[in-house]
Amino acid sequence: MTNSSDAYSPDAGVSSDVLSRELAIEQAHVDAVYERLGVATKSARSAAESGQELYRSDRGSWVREEDGTALFERDAFAFQAAKRLAILDAEHEGLVFGRLDHTDREVRYIGRIGVRDAEYEPLVIDWRAPAAEPFYRATPNNPMDVVRRRVLRCRADKVIGIEDDLLDAEANIDDLPIVGEGALMAALSRARGKHMRDIVATIQAEQDEAIRADHRGVTVISGGPGTGKTVVALHRAAFLLYSNRRRFERGGILVVGPGPVFMNYIERVLPSLGEDSVTLRAIGAVASDVLPDVRATRIDDALAANVKGSLRMVTLIKRLVNLPLSDGPTQLLTTVKGNVLKLDASALDRIRTSVAAHGKLNASRDAAERAVLAALRPQVPEELGLDADAIDDLITSSSAYRTFLSTWWPPLVPTEVLRRLADAGVVDRIATDLLTEAERAALTASYATHDDWSVADTALLDELAAILGPLPRDAGDSDPTLFLTSGAEVSELVTMADRYTRSIEADPDDDSVENYAHLLIDESQDVTPMQWRMLRRRGPQASWTIVGDLAQSSWPDLDEVGRAVRELIGSAPHREFRLSVNYRSPKEVFDLAAEIVKRAYPKADLPTAVRSTGNEPELARVSEAALVSDLAARIDTLTDQVPGTVGVIVPPSRIEALQAAVLRRLASEMNSVDIDRVWFVTPLEAKGLEYDAVVVVSPDEVVAESPGGVRVLYVALTRPTQLLVTLDVGESAGAWRRSRS
Repeated sequence: MTNSSDAYSPDAGVSSDVLSRELAIEQAHVDAVYERLGVATKSARSAAESGQELYRSDRGSWVREEDGTALFERDAFAFQAAKRLAILDAEHEGLVFGRLDHTDREVRYIGRIGVRDAEYEPLVIDWRAPAAEPFYRATPNNPMDVVRRRVLRCRADKVIGIEDDLLDAEANIDDLPIVGEGALMAALSRARGKHMRDIVATIQAEQDEAIRADHRGVTVISGGPGTGKTVVALHRAAFLLYSNRRRFERGGILVVGPGPVFMNYIERVLPSLGEDSVTLRAIGAVASDVLPDVRATRIDDALAANVKGSLRMVTLIKRLVNLPLSDGPTQLLTTVKGNVLKLDASALDRIRTSVAAHGKLNASRDAAERAVLAALRPQVPEELGLDADAIDDLITSSSAYRTFLSTWWPPLVPTEVLRRLADAGVVDRIATDLLTEAERAALTASYATHDDWSVADTALLDELAAILGPLPRDAGDSDPTLFLTSGAEVSELVTMADRYTRSIEADPDDDSVENYAHLLIDESQDVTPMQWRMLRRRGPQASWTIVGDLAQSSWPDLDEVGRAVRELIGSAPHREFRLSVNYRSPKEVFDLAAEIVKRAYPKADLPTAVRSTGNEPELARVSEAALVSDLAARIDTLTDQVPGTVGVIVPPSRIEALQAAVLRRLASEMNSVDIDRVWFVTPLEAKGLEYDAVVVVSPDEVVAESPGGVRVLYVALTRPTQLLVTLDVGESAGAWRRSRS
């Protein structure tokens, strides 16, 4: 289907001759920009090739010191040329997108990157430059010396449309023509695809204020659905790199979102703005720096997720680490020249606690051994005439002692330690006073019934990694001592060779955590207290941008979420920006969603929806038996009604089976449907995404299966830009709407 919004439709008040003339003027300038860009690209490519020749050593077998310096200079030269090439070669949707006509007749073109002519005069001003601010900030009440603001719609290097705003009518002495119906409303009507578009051509004043805020301390961006929080935050990351490049390119910017679907959706925004030096990670992959094999996507059920996200897990994990891996040893017995030396359980516990308080466990084995030897030496009779070194040699040469030390203080891997929670006996020993019986059962079941890790587990694994530290360098050389996991319900025999098949080469004092200069946390209302601890380890000296909306939180304790953010801010400089306009949702859709969420969360920050389509949401019902056929038929209809994507939001318990069944039916009976335009997602996966049309399947189950309840349904209801259908399943369903006031 053709996207009609890509075709330009002139304002009825502007003649075709005027429109043609204005398009030709803008096309001439865009042509000049691309011509200059071609010259710059050729120059950068030549520089990169020259870098390979520059300083090349003629030595084939060894490199002199001066040649080593030259090689470094060559690589640095080539690196800078390659960076420039990456920017120049990038495919941009409209490199030039804006024009400002000033009262002094100066004309400025605004674009994604800055481009200068041969005399170094600006052909295009980078959108992040101070000179570009009036493009976003100027209003008829404060025109900022701008007569006309023009947005250029381009496809590659061709100008296909113009949208003008007359900001100062009295200063329009040259009678500049005004074309179009307004850039923002035109952009809002465009079809949605599978990737987020940047809004660089249509940033509004309140959004621009948040984008250009001071980098220091903490910047909080809040606002309801459809206010552009995510894309504003991404533009802020691009602005920070532009305005503080040395600090943030060297220190790095980490962007964290709720899941891989969301990260794939936003991945093109920053490259389209000329920036590719930002790290994007889903919250389930944040700990991949210390746990390279762990990238979780699975979501726990509500109760297990609540338990794993709670700060009670800090105490539970510390107890888990200190719990012996086997049923013994409870004491140390060894002999020196016929004299029995002994340390009982209480003495060993004191040593363990003392040593663990001063370092990471995997790096503290030597310290633990020194403490054990210091406790044993006084038990050796003085009449034997042995000095300390002799006593230590006799003790450490004993096989009983070596076996004891291997089982009492073994190298530990976070994944192996956390997996012990599959044993109900272990959980009961360490958590009876922390968790209810139901919570303990849910925690155990989450490990006993799944072989993979959940998103919530990554924060727990990161907590363990911070306590344990990397494996010692010689962990792979440990004795193949057998451990029997304690607990009556789970009995597993594991060899040391099995445990440590992968040796980690690392500095024992290096915890491998990547630190960043700036962290940008999107959908922050869903970040659990344990996940905040994980994030803070990545930015102990960082500045932060925190983006979210409590009304969309899936975490049941909103006060706890608020406390976590306040603790993060502390006494640091901070500023808050509230985005108040919902650009995504039609008023008809948002009125329904707002009514639903206010019942559960009266303090919800509800933005103002600025668009109306005339299409009321369709609240439908279907039997269980007819669900697949009905849903397939609705998808078929919706793909005809809208030009872009159709989102099908399904409760987690249904999504795999329902998606497979519906896609089979579409393929066999409705093969004209473009499947690539149809997305099946869970409510949590839908966060931050938008579709032209949305079907929410079984809203009651959406509420029941999420710890956030109605607030997560609010997320689902606010995803469409055009049409919304809700589909209650079964005669008894529909409690979510029957209780509407």
